[in-house]
Amino acid sequence: MSVHPIVKAVTDKIIARSAQRRKQYLSLIAAEAERLQREPARHGLSCTNLAHAIAAEESDDKLILKQSHRAANVGIINAYNDVLSAHQPYKDYPQQIKQHLAELGHVAQVAAGVPAMCDGITQGQAGMELSLFSRDTIALSTAIGLSHDVFDGVVLLGICDKIVPGLLMAALRFGHLPAIFLPSGPMSSGISNSVKAKTRQQFAAGEVDKDVLLDSELKSYHSAGTCTFYGTANSNQMLMEIMGLQLPGSSFLHPEDPLRPLLNAYALQQLTLHTRLDQDYIPLGQMLDEKSFVNAIVGLLATGGSTNHSIHLLAIARMAGVILDWQDISDLSDVVPLLTRIYPNGEGDVNHFQQAGGMGFLIRELLSAGLLHQDVQTLLGKDLSAYCQEPYLEVKSLAQGGHEKSLAWRDVSAESLNLDVLAPAHAPFMREGGLKLLNGNLGRGLIKISAVPEARWYTQAKAKVFVDQASVQQAYKAGELNVDCVIVVKRQGPKANGMPELHKLMPVLANLQDAGFSVALLTDGRLSGASGKVPAVLHVCPEAILGGAIDGIQEGDLIEIDAHKGSFTLLEKNKNGLDESDEMNKVAEQSQGLGRELFSLFRNNTTPADQGALSLDWLQ
Repeated sequence: MSVHPIVKAVTDKIIARSAQRRKQYLSLIAAEAERLQREPARHGLSCTNLAHAIAAEESDDKLILKQSHRAANVGIINAYNDVLSAHQPYKDYPQQIKQHLAELGHVAQVAAGVPAMCDGITQGQAGMELSLFSRDTIALSTAIGLSHDVFDGVVLLGICDKIVPGLLMAALRFGHLPAIFLPSGPMSSGISNSVKAKTRQQFAAGEVDKDVLLDSELKSYHSAGTCTFYGTANSNQMLMEIMGLQLPGSSFLHPEDPLRPLLNAYALQQLTLHTRLDQDYIPLGQMLDEKSFVNAIVGLLATGGSTNHSIHLLAIARMAGVILDWQDISDLSDVVPLLTRIYPNGEGDVNHFQQAGGMGFLIRELLSAGLLHQDVQTLLGKDLSAYCQEPYLEVKSLAQGGHEKSLAWRDVSAESLNLDVLAPAHAPFMREGGLKLLNGNLGRGLIKISAVPEARWYTQAKAKVFVDQASVQQAYKAGELNVDCVIVVKRQGPKANGMPELHKLMPVLANLQDAGFSVALLTDGRLSGASGKVPAVLHVCPEAILGGAIDGIQEGDLIEIDAHKGSFTLLEKNKNGLDESDEMNKVAEQSQGLGRELFSLFRNNTTPADQGALSLDWLQ
């Protein structure tokens, strides 16, 4: 089926806009590939260099690395730690990867361990101010590991919020190498998300104590695996699959599913076929092109994914020489329907999504509607239609007794198996995607509408102005927010304090809305994939600390937010408003403690949010 004219027009616009930068990028990685000359990268080192690189290897691997000209050495970048439930299963992955590759005649080495922050732990805490820039730190750490220049391919072990973008950003700088992600999967479903959210609102209102809240949270986040709501971590998994960097159907299988080791082995086999040592050479930098990034945006919109990716996708693309803009997201949102209802956009979680047909059904429906580019490179070749399949465990009886289990593939179900979670393209939950670009005399920002009832897409109210989340909570407890209002939280952008997510606001705003007040949020900060049912204008650019118009909003100013028209506007100034500029400047200078002061380099050099909040823009 031909591609939708709007999808084609946006793609053509991106290609034209990126032409010079993309050409420069491809020239750089082509020069790196030419240097290898179809020889293992390690053979380009001096004898002393190579001796250091293989000194600790076991004798068999050392012999292969020393003598073989056909065996690949695969570098593993591991974001394992015990603090992230999603990453805890990665503890044993390096050894499993080495074993799988040894069976194929190849070798693997752990190239680097990278930091991995759990946003769920740091939400509302001072450490959250490091979260966004942990992405660029991960990219730098990955680059250091790969700079040893002894690898022919890369396996990236990461799942959660800033980790996948950071890993992919650096892998693209080494885009002359093929690279894949190996997911580990979500934990099983705990208590329902609506029950969890209700308990949070009750705690914010003082109706239950901390013990009740903690018990609720422990029933939701209860074991190894990815958190099951559709936040940034699971949006990452969707993106890696729709971009062809993970195997079909692999993203949302439980960590202990018997298919996991079989899928890992098959993915690694595919990786070895794409190195410079093989005829089917597919370097990452060529694999991910403008069409791949358009497919990623379409997937994000069709699933109501994390608003964080309006920042991360721009940053990742720039590392590949591709220039995306929020307008691209907005233009695609006009024609891409919402096909999933996964919390916070609905009641189901990613396990229900997987059981309903998962990524294979989603991709098949988007392809059939002409909303995805089919002719893109993936781990499985040059056709995205291979991703309309799902893996299953085939069990065969052996003549000598017993059974043999193997990986097999089949087409996904023709119908959604749960229409409350996953809809066909001809009958979507919404006719347009989950994100909208807003413009106006306050700048430009984004609003996630997939979880917001259409009746709340318009708000006109007076501003309540704050400098941090704690101040909003204090005002709420004091009863000062029991009015129709637009809560403005400014000086929260990347240059101000690293753009922390403002999740502590959600229970407060939800309670106000449930009490019958018309309420909205306006901020140059972030909310991420857990953005809920309250209208929120996010990532406002220019940010306040750079003199953006948001900085001039004062208490009582009349604000209009109109998601239908794509606008947000300061309608009327409050003549009696107080000038809070001195207080704002004081707050902006308080990024001290827990290592925050060490990240001034990133804050000082970051691009605006609508350019990816990127500190590592190496192509000019």
